[in-house]
Amino acid sequence: MTGDTAAATALVTGAGSGIGAAVARAAARAGMRVAALDVAGLDGLGDGILALEADVCDEGAVAGAIARCRERLGVPTAVLANAGVERNGPAHAIPLEEWERTLQVNLTGAFLTARHAIRAMLDAGTGGSVVCTSSPAAFVGFAGGGNAAYAASKGGVSALVRSIALDYAGAGIRVNAVVPGATDTPLLGADAERPARVERAREQIPLGRLGRPDDVADAVLWLWSDAASYVTGSHLVVDGGLMAKSANTF
Repeated sequence: MTGDTAAATALVTGAGSGIGAAVARAAARAGMRVAALDVAGLDGLGDGILALEADVCDEGAVAGAIARCRERLGVPTAVLANAGVERNGPAHAIPLEEWERTLQVNLTGAFLTARHAIRAMLDAGTGGSVVCTSSPAAFVGFAGGGNAAYAASKGGVSALVRSIALDYAGAGIRVNAVVPGATDTPLLGADAERPARVERAREQIPLGRLGRPDDVADAVLWLWSDAASYVTGSHLVVDGGLMAKSANTF
């Protein structure tokens, strides 16, 4: 992103809850024009945020949403490709449709978001900053297991970030990833096992607590800002120290 952060247009996918909602609100508080995309459920984000319904797996829907953002708010030069799902199960048992859906949302969705946002930036000659949401699962295996689909999708996101960061650096477009650890969002589940799952995670985190969506939002806004103007192709880990440990049991 170039110029004044407050004058920029931000576009956030997966903005219906959790990290995406926190980033959209933080960007609005910073004075940015904000387009928030989700497949559904965009109530309550606040006044002044443009709510757009789009499935990130549908290229036409993504392209159309970015076109509407450009028409209403201007070219999005601060982008977060955050939409994601987590489907757990050992490789021999997870249904193929669950594997495919995880890769479609997490990896193809990030690709399509970056693809059409970058096209808009190139067309306008603006430069910009694209951030994708990766995961510690892209780098380490979880002792609890059953992460094949999610880990593969996030590993792909991290590889995508490194590749396109090189492709578009000459155009003034920076591409980075934020890597949230265990964060208190709906992805941790809403079943009866959630409290025990949260406690197990908390016990493994050196800083002694789960991340908050706002912790990740602060990192994303920094990656968007001119303070990070020399940062591209990188991963900003926001995990309370979890990946620094020799073993990850979450």
